[in-house]
Amino acid sequence: MVLPRIVGAEILDGLAVDDPAATRSRRDLRRVHRAMATRSIVSRALRAAIVSTPATRPLQVLEIGAGDGSLLLGVARRLAPAWPPVELTLLDAQPLVERETITSYADLGWKVVPAVVDVLGWAAAVTDPLLPNSATARWDLIVANLFLHHFADADLAGLLGAIAVRSDRLFACEPRRAWLALAGSHLLGALGVNAVTREDAVLSVHAGFKGKELSALWPSGPAEWRLHEYPAGLFSHCFRAERVEVV
Repeated sequence: MVLPRIVGAEILDGLAVDDPAATRSRRDLRRVHRAMATRSIVSRALRAAIVSTPATRPLQVLEIGAGDGSLLLGVARRLAPAWPPVELTLLDAQPLVERETITSYADLGWKVVPAVVDVLGWAAAVTDPLLPNSATARWDLIVANLFLHHFADADLAGLLGAIAVRSDRLFACEPRRAWLALAGSHLLGALGVNAVTREDAVLSVHAGFKGKELSALWPSGPAEWRLHEYPAGLFSHCFRAERVEVV
């Protein structure tokens, strides 16, 4: 039996930043990432994605739907010894990045700028309002972790189109829409997570991806892209896009 893709509004997205249930759910997500081995999956993919980039300037990296920035911080700790300095912009619709997190990135040689921006507004802008003036014409890398599944296909296609114009690489780690992942989402209570996290986990799987669904939404055009879409771990689905000319 096929699981159709169904995008529903997740509870956490509708809660105020300082709502105790939201605060608890954001902490819960760190447990969920550990259970899904998200940090390891993202670290392996990003290490491969940037391996051929000359270390002549800071890498320009944008994370969309960054939340509090803690997931990518864990990835940065693994990558920093082998990567050049990074100028990282953490985009989220809510102001969640704490000063301590920025300091922790700085200790690794990563300069961080939080940006409280609606991502669809960012995508609809005529020019990129976040790309530093001193940067190259495009982001070296855009990262999305458990974020693209929030969008129905029409909005997602528009977002991917903007990413294709404004970046040289994209890596996304998303929920896998499969029966095993769905069963796992119903068992998250064993991790001690709250009701918001439990319900949102089920919604996330229903809105997740499988096969080549993200590749099908990637824009066609004159630029040549290498696309790779694949399952990772037990519960994740990954998508990597790279301009052939920069590889």
